[in-house]
Amino acid sequence: MSSQDADQQFRVLPSGEGRPVPVPQAQPGLPCVFCDRSSLTTVLHETPAYLLIADHAPLVEGHLLIIPKEHYACYGAVPAALDEELQALKRLVSRFASRFYAPLLFWEHGVFGQTVFHAHLHCIPFGVASYQQRLERLAAVATPVREQEEIRRWYRQQGHYFYLEDSQQALLFPPDPHCYREVLYEVLWKSLSPEQQRQGWQRKEVRLRGGAGWPVATARKWEQFYREEKRHAYTDRSCAG
Repeated sequence: MSSQDADQQFRVLPSGEGRPVPVPQAQPGLPCVFCDRSSLTTVLHETPAYLLIADHAPLVEGHLLIIPKEHYACYGAVPAALDEELQALKRLVSRFASRFYAPLLFWEHGVFGQTVFHAHLHCIPFGVASYQQRLERLAAVATPVREQEEIRRWYRQQGHYFYLEDSQQALLFPPDPHCYREVLYEVLWKSLSPEQQRQGWQRKEVRLRGGAGWPVATARKWEQFYREEKRHAYTDRSCAG
């Protein structure tokens, strides 16, 4: 699920249930691919603290990643001074997705399940405004999140987590493998198209080939979107005098 060196790869359960099961691919001894800017070939936008890139092996067209420039283990380790900039960037990519794709799902492994050990937030236009009904069975173990400080507090006190946010709610989940599989199945898996579900979760190498045109298409649409954003901002300033 990630750019460069896939965050997570999946296989289908032998039972035929069709539920994705994470296959760990962690290689923590390798250099950080997100710190090596030369390897990031799909950078769309840059702010003082963050990079926005088109995922190199996307699940769907429009799949983006928000990455802090400094190396942090996860968003639970990103300092509060960068919160406002992060929220502004999330609002920007949400407008982009609404303009060209569909409502976004924000997803973060939060160290639990990572293979790229550098904070990165997936922004995936799956097109469902709220996943609340799908997650009713897991409501008892999920912790609602209202601000980034709650993620930092969890990380300081309890360590690993994974994080899910839609237009209606943001939730922290404990690093429980069963819970993780359920969220993957109820949210990510069920959000795929019927054709994608028939194919099953694709390995990174397959996604790189099959979705090779998606990052390019995403970049073109981002260029158009960003030109429009700047034009609107200029018009608003002119009207304000």
